[in-house]
Amino acid sequence: MRVTDPELKYCPQCDEEYRAEIEMCATCEVVLLRGTEKLALEQETDAKLSARSMELSSDDNLANIRKGPLNDMKHLQNVLAAEKIPSLVAGEKGNCGAGCCGGGDFFLQIRVEDGEEAMEVLTREFKRTTSLDSHDLSNIHAVFDTGAEQSTCPACGFRFSTTLKTCPDCGLCF
Repeated sequence: MRVTDPELKYCPQCDEEYRAEIEMCATCEVVLLRGTEKLALEQETDAKLSARSMELSSDDNLANIRKGPLNDMKHLQNVLAAEKIPSLVAGEKGNCGAGCCGGGDFFLQIRVEDGEEAMEVLTREFKRTTSLDSHDLSNIHAVFDTGAEQSTCPACGFRFSTTLKTCPDCGLCF
């Protein structure tokens, strides 16, 4: 983990480090934070995390946020725990919940109030484990509209005629 230097600047999105005279992140095109601002945010986050209880009780309002095999849910539970977000792995109805009854799916549960933060953590983990963090995702919401003359490929961003059913650039089929 890199130590934040109060004399430098940092991107609030990608966390890239810059010299003090630089104002904008070259990648994200956002205004940089001074090192002192970043340190204050880090201290605020640390204080919030240290105050968070990792214990779940029967009074907590829990929500299922993922469903899958026990090993996958345990891995995600560890990812959340590393970020000080408590979670619970629970079996489906008719499942013993211990993973010894022939598989089945399990639920990853968190407190409802931790939902937004947990989803951010799991999204980062998904991007990291699928290497999507190093890909251009700017066209991810593009839709292939057969009624339009041209469309943008959501995989590569190439614009092409909708008379084609395959992107001529990357080969994605529609």
